[in-house]
Amino acid sequence: MASTRRPEHLAPPELYYNEVEAKKYTQNSRIIEVQEKCSARALELLALPDDEPCFLLDLGCGSGLSGEAITENGHYWTGFDISQAMLDVAVEREVEGDMVLSDLGQGLPLRPASYDGAISISAIQWLCNADKKEHVPAKRLYKFFMTLYACLCRGSRAVFQFYPENDKQVELIVSQAMKAGFTGGLVVDFPNSTKAKKIFLVLMTGGRTALPKALTGEESSQQQHTQALYERRDRTRGFNRTNLKREWILRKKERRRKQGRDVRPDSKFTARKRSGKF
Repeated sequence: MASTRRPEHLAPPELYYNEVEAKKYTQNSRIIEVQEKCSARALELLALPDDEPCFLLDLGCGSGLSGEAITENGHYWTGFDISQAMLDVAVEREVEGDMVLSDLGQGLPLRPASYDGAISISAIQWLCNADKKEHVPAKRLYKFFMTLYACLCRGSRAVFQFYPENDKQVELIVSQAMKAGFTGGLVVDFPNSTKAKKIFLVLMTGGRTALPKALTGEESSQQQHTQALYERRDRTRGFNRTNLKREWILRKKERRRKQGRDVRPDSKFTARKRSGKF
């Protein structure tokens, strides 16, 4: 029963957010309040320089509710969304950002290092669904994060507020972000509150950095339960070419033995490079 209330289970975003749903979404006072709070918190987690306008991305910008928060903070923004109806409402509302009709799962067609940061409010979980036969969530997430990493200035951040369906979905999103080159992790505000709890994925392009503190409304002793730090996968760690070569040679020799061929016995010198030999 609970899963049927998640809009991403009802239809793809470009179909779910039709003209009726787009207007209903933008006129809902509760949604407006939540969007404003989440957007303000996301901007805070970006840790932008004081008194200096920045160029930001609003990913899954919808009707421009989160974009308005960016504008109010003195920054410029470009929004991406897959729903034409939502973008039409944003145009009607005369929001100040530039908007692009685009599927985030196909990547961001932007120049390298052209933006100072990115925020996304309640959008990234949509990429975890396979709405079409050719959709593979892991590949779409990786393409999105890889192109996002490329278009952000080094040292900048991207902050995603989202509503994960389960731990497996969190792991999928985070793993693809780390694979694309980001570091960072989860910041969970008000973890003990059913209504106020909000999950933010804070991604960084400037190497390993301490995560921002979460809002708990409690003593700082609870802090350890509100963060989860992840690091970019180091593909060279634990990688031993000699061991791989030895395993390959041993398998090859075993196949030759089964074929009845004459093969030298295995020894500790198998696959070792001999002096004077190249």
